[in-house]
Amino acid sequence: MFWNILWFLKRIKVYALIGASGTGKSFRAKLIAQKYGINFIIDDGLLIRDNRILAGHSAKKEKTFLAAVKVAVFDEKAHRDEVARKLQSEKVDKILILGTSEKMVNKIAARLQLPVPGKVIKIEDIATQEEIEKAIRTRRIEGKHVIPVPSIEVKRNYPNIFYDAIKIFRRKGLAPALVPKVHEKSVVRPEYSKRGKVSISEAALSQMVIHCVDEYNENIRIKKMQVKDSEAGYRLVITIDVPYGTQLGGNIHELRQYVIDNIERYTGILIEEVNIIIDKIV
Repeated sequence: MFWNILWFLKRIKVYALIGASGTGKSFRAKLIAQKYGINFIIDDGLLIRDNRILAGHSAKKEKTFLAAVKVAVFDEKAHRDEVARKLQSEKVDKILILGTSEKMVNKIAARLQLPVPGKVIKIEDIATQEEIEKAIRTRRIEGKHVIPVPSIEVKRNYPNIFYDAIKIFRRKGLAPALVPKVHEKSVVRPEYSKRGKVSISEAALSQMVIHCVDEYNENIRIKKMQVKDSEAGYRLVITIDVPYGTQLGGNIHELRQYVIDNIERYTGILIEEVNIIIDKIV
């Protein structure tokens, strides 16, 4: 049975859309699918075909952020087997996987016995910085998420988290055959977003930051760190010493994003801002 599934799925062409949490991947997933003629989408634990949820269950219904992450990457065997079996029963030639990084989409593909994504699209390639920042603000302040299916599907499957519906109209000039005149997405409020703001002690947060920086580059040393708490989230100012010869340059932005992504993903707290200051080259 396993090898029949594996043989079948190897013929599928896999696409990936990656970007940090809350940057608008689910909102734009349909546009990418329409552009490349993709009928199947893997998003937050769900297998979606066109406008229907076929299999899986949504990470948005989980009560904790960590549990939601496990669902999104198909951590449970029963969950991933259900979706893999459904993929076998469908005529799938192309599929789009959404994730926060290439590592994440590769893990999802492997767990669903799919090939490694052959084309990776970054959210920065299809959305402006202004659009991304607006999406992040909406996620952090209002706790709103998008599922790329019509409201009737979400209301039927997950009535407790349904919030609103968004209708997207086709822009003038786009080929009607490629983009429908109008399609609908659902806005939800995940269970873990309803529990209010998650708090964490300054000492625990500091230890997490130290771990993230060490994991990113073990040669970097944190000299000082300031933590400020606000309604929108935590603000961090990290002062570091960098050994002579360590190549950072533009990677400071990558380090900053690495800290934000990992802390938010594994704790559920909101990081509003991270500033990194290089004090010395030692």
